[in-house]
Amino acid sequence: MEETSIENVTASELRSIIERIERLEEEKAAIASDIKDVLGEAKGRGFDTKAIKTILRLRKKDANERMEEESILQTYMAALGME
Repeated sequence: MEETSIENVTASELRSIIERIERLEEEKAAIASDIKDVLGEAKGRGFDTKAIKTILRLRKKDANERMEEESILQTYMAALGME
């Protein structure tokens, strides 16, 4: 009987974890929808959403990482005659 009790507890814990993840996935979908709405608003006001997304990505990095990335990009572009 002890094994059944352990299995029940484990199943209960697993169910709880799965349900928490499902709730978080629902929240994530709602937030993604909100972000899409804000980007749509920005586009409606004449902003370039691709540039906004790039700025958001860059703001997540520290200054040194951004500078290194920009330096490498400039070097590659110069090597390809794009500057």
